[in-house]
Amino acid sequence: MMIRNAVKQDAAGIAKVHVDCWRTTYKGLMPDSLLDNLSYEQRQEQWENGIGTPQQILFVAEDENQEIVGFACGSKRESAKEPHAGDLMAIYVLEEHQGKGFGKELTAQIFNRLHELGCQTVYVEVLAENKSKFFYESLGAKLYQEEQMSIMGEDLDVLIYQWKSYDHLLL
Repeated sequence: MMIRNAVKQDAAGIAKVHVDCWRTTYKGLMPDSLLDNLSYEQRQEQWENGIGTPQQILFVAEDENQEIVGFACGSKRESAKEPHAGDLMAIYVLEEHQGKGFGKELTAQIFNRLHELGCQTVYVEVLAENKSKFFYESLGAKLYQEEQMSIMGEDLDVLIYQWKSYDHLLL
């Protein structure tokens, strides 16, 4: 297992993981038509434009064949309301590689960087029906708030989890 900072050349691998994970993770939670219309090319373009931006923290996980099998991204909140907070914005690991520690390692890298940026609290949003909420809970996240959000034109119930302390996750 290798966790490293993402570079522009990783955009295609990240896009593949992103689309494939959406199709497995959100099957039954989002309309099939939405999932079927996801495009590797479109996601690759989005990632090419986002990788390397100063406000984004992005790590990839590679397997023993140096194939990207997961990624995680986060950022420090630039809000005056909560100046010492950050977000775990996304974490995806291909289904066949889940349960091998990739998710925990990716999360730890994001948290290390957020800690370096002075973040004292970290948030993550997850669909209420998404079983990944149990992953966040196992890492010590506590339910902070519930709300409804429009994601790609669909109104969905979202849970917002919070870590007020995350020293146990730092490397």
